[in-house]
Amino acid sequence: MTTTHFGFESVDEAEKARKVRGVFDSVAPKYDLMNDLMSMGLHRAWKAYTVMVANLKEGDRALDIAGGTGDLALAFSKKVGASGQVVHTDINEAMLSTGRDRLIDAGVALPTLVCDAEKLPFASNTFDLVSVAFGLRNMTHKDLALAEMNRVLKPGGKLLVLEFSKVAAPLEKVYDWYSFKVLPRLGKLVAGDDASYRYLAESIRMHPSQQELKAMMHKGGFGHVDYHNLTGGVAALHVGIKC
Repeated sequence: MTTTHFGFESVDEAEKARKVRGVFDSVAPKYDLMNDLMSMGLHRAWKAYTVMVANLKEGDRALDIAGGTGDLALAFSKKVGASGQVVHTDINEAMLSTGRDRLIDAGVALPTLVCDAEKLPFASNTFDLVSVAFGLRNMTHKDLALAEMNRVLKPGGKLLVLEFSKVAAPLEKVYDWYSFKVLPRLGKLVAGDDASYRYLAESIRMHPSQQELKAMMHKGGFGHVDYHNLTGGVAALHVGIKC
C-alpha cells in the first residue's frame, strides 16, 4: 500500500482522492463566502494580481485547473475576448457546478469539464497559459500534475500557481493560532463543517515551501521559475515559463 498525507493524517493514496472530494463536496455551497471570511477578502487581491501577471492578450488560450467557483476563469475570459478561449476545469463536480452556474449568471459560457490535473485530456502544446489557484496542495502527485501542465503549454507558455505558502517567521505564531483555533470555528459557524476547515489548515502546512515548489517546477520542465510572496508569504504566486 502506498501512503500519502491527508492533512496531518497518513492515508492510502486512493483514499486521499475520496477524502479530498468529500471536503470540497461539503464546502462548495459556502466556498466563496468562506474564502472572504478566511482571508479577510485578501484572496480577491491575490487573484487580481495573478490576472495581472498572466498578462493575457486577445485570442490567447488559457486553462484554469482546480478552477472551482470560476473567479480566475471569469477574469481571464474578459482578457482573451471572443477570439480566445478559457477552459474551466476541476476534479470536483460540486465545485465545478457551482462555478459553472456562477459564470452563466455573469453571462459567460465557457468550456467546463471535470478532469484530473495528473492526467489532463488535452493535446500537447495547446495553451498559452495554465493556472491553478489553491488546488495544487490537494493533489496527490504534484510532480505528475506539474509535468502535465508543462506538456499542455505551448513553448514559451506560462504556468501560474497561486497557493497558500510558508509565512514569514514573525507571523508564524499568530498564523498558527488563527489557522487551528479560529478557522475551524468559523467553518462550523458558517458552513456547518469544522473538520473540512481543519484539514485545509493542515494541508497548507504539508504543502512544499516556496523554494521547494520552485525546485519541483524546474524538475517538471519549466526553464525559468520565480515566485512572489503575497501578504508576508500567507500566499505565494509561482510563475513558470515552458522552455
